[in-house]
Amino acid sequence: MVIPVYDVNPVRRTPWVTYGLIAANVAVFLVTPAIALSGVEGVSLSDLCQQDAFYERYGAIPDEMIGNDPATLVPTGDVGVGPSGPGCIIAAPTYDKEPALSVLTAMFVHGGWLHLLGNMLFLWVFGNNVEDRMGRLRFLLFYLFCGYVAAYGFALVNASSTVPLVGASGAIAGVLGAYIVLYPRARVWSLVPFLLFLPLRLPAWLVLGAWFLLQWFYTANLQVSGGDGVAYLAHVLGFLTGVLLALPLKARRPASTAPAWPPPAR
Repeated sequence: MVIPVYDVNPVRRTPWVTYGLIAANVAVFLVTPAIALSGVEGVSLSDLCQQDAFYERYGAIPDEMIGNDPATLVPTGDVGVGPSGPGCIIAAPTYDKEPALSVLTAMFVHGGWLHLLGNMLFLWVFGNNVEDRMGRLRFLLFYLFCGYVAAYGFALVNASSTVPLVGASGAIAGVLGAYIVLYPRARVWSLVPFLLFLPLRLPAWLVLGAWFLLQWFYTANLQVSGGDGVAYLAHVLGFLTGVLLALPLKARRPASTAPAWPPPAR
């Protein structure tokens, strides 16, 4: 509905954890098979098989997560020829996979440039203030916890799904939930697509509230299963987790001993 690009909400210290998370997500993307599928050149079957194998190994798969039992047959990343023609080879895995740990690795794996940049934009705009309010270590633990709740909540509803979950969306949704609780009146410069991308300065409660309602709408209409390839339910659960965890901080006033970052313009 709107694309946030900047919030008028200075922080008191450099948000190193937010910067580190963004850098880690970008670095991982640049060394994954998804980078080959994001180019302008044609995509080969070999590229697709390698990506399937990568997501199978490092993505969070609901069917595996519920019983903490990894699959016995997985894509190897190689191409073979069967009765129906060329395809990806399926065989016993040559690695040990811990499904619970795969939820962590999945938070740093993305399916393409648009997926990555969309997530990182929201983390860039809203993560710094939540980190500033919580403190660096607590923010990191909060971020990871929201990601785990979002992934396992989705898995419980879709226990038989073998489609890998990838991306930082669940964790970032938690950041958005915390932001709307802590800074509902902060002004956010946003681009409005249906107004020809006109930039408007909108309150955070409107920007993030509209985002949440959109995720909720898609969750209901796609029967919470991510019917178009997006795990909207994970977004909803991550957001609500962030809201609940931020409520105790709402009554506290942030300390003001550190200077604002960036410093206010004079």
